[in-house]
Amino acid sequence: MSAAISPAVKLTDRIGVIEITKITDSEAVVSALATVRDGVITGEGPTTLGRMHFSRTLDADDVNWCASILTAAAIDDMPISRAEAEALFEINDAGADRNDDGLFDDLLAKAVVHHAASASGLPVPPRAIALSPDTAIESWAPTQAIGVNVEVLEWIASQMRGKRRYNRALMVLATMLVGAATLPLVQQLPTMLDLGM
Repeated sequence: MSAAISPAVKLTDRIGVIEITKITDSEAVVSALATVRDGVITGEGPTTLGRMHFSRTLDADDVNWCASILTAAAIDDMPISRAEAEALFEINDAGADRNDDGLFDDLLAKAVVHHAASASGLPVPPRAIALSPDTAIESWAPTQAIGVNVEVLEWIASQMRGKRRYNRALMVLATMLVGAATLPLVQQLPTMLDLGM
């Protein structure tokens, strides 16, 4: 658990190492997400100050940190990068216990599909729209693999393979995408996606 701080302290004073207004590129996003991940793992750090936070617990405040970082104004029109998506998978793995009402699973699925679509040359909406909990992923995500890069689909499968915690929304989308892909990829589906839930 973290120590309580005075409510008179401004949020920007508390966070120190994460200043959302200074996030201008993917590298800064990955660094800030690593800070959130470390806070989830230890229950301490700048993202946990002023609240009770148990180690290995991912809560709604952690999700809000991730969403704020990913939708910083300077990067809103940039697609989610592979490194950013991988940082989110690390947070997913770090949060053994969840107290977020499924918010992180929604954010992770949307971020990964945003990356997959953009890396395949498909159009994606700005981050703030795509990642919003109020935006249905089906309203913008590709629903079939036509045009989706096979290497990106393989990367998604490799990130999901052997995980203790499954993201159902991402698995459904990945299955839809892979299911519509080329025949050789469909034949590899059992080894690419471990669907045992």
